[in-house]
Amino acid sequence: MRKITGLFIALVMFQFLANAQSSKGSVQKSSFAVHFIFNDFKSAAAVRANNFGTVLKNKEFGKLKEMAPGLAFNYIKGMSRNFDLSAMLSGSFVDYPIPNKAAFGRDFLLLEGDVSVRGKMISNNYMLQPYVQAGLGVSKYKSYYAAYMPVGVGLQLNLFDESYLLVNAQYRIPVTELANYHFFYGIGFAGNIGK
Repeated sequence: MRKITGLFIALVMFQFLANAQSSKGSVQKSSFAVHFIFNDFKSAAAVRANNFGTVLKNKEFGKLKEMAPGLAFNYIKGMSRNFDLSAMLSGSFVDYPIPNKAAFGRDFLLLEGDVSVRGKMISNNYMLQPYVQAGLGVSKYKSYYAAYMPVGVGLQLNLFDESYLLVNAQYRIPVTELANYHFFYGIGFAGNIGK
């Protein structure tokens, strides 16, 4: 509990020390980002079989080496002080577990594209902005198309009002029967585009 309290106090102090921007930068500028991503099917299956607390307690969460790495490209555009539009296209090679279908036994390209709204707790006047995100996406794996909902949280670190470090985690919930539950983790760098 002390670690969590210490982390919270450190984040609050960091926010106050980092508030060096003027109000003109309160809306997110149009940005383009490149992310390194990881798709985690094992942890999502364990959470669905038990619950999140049990998975953490029993240390059943997937290891990095068990996740499928990939790349993603992301366009971000501020709509207001606290809401941004985000469009992302990602690709990774994975043996995608399609429900009620036999496993393929080898990796193929998984393409996923989604459009989300990011709700920021604080405006771009601060250096560190936590956010929640929800949207709708489509995926293509071999000849199979599916739809999913990305729901997650993230942090955006403002670097000199020109670029950003983005860290996020999403739970991708299937909308159609050919999609599967999985966690999606990303770390990326974004830069402003246009004026």
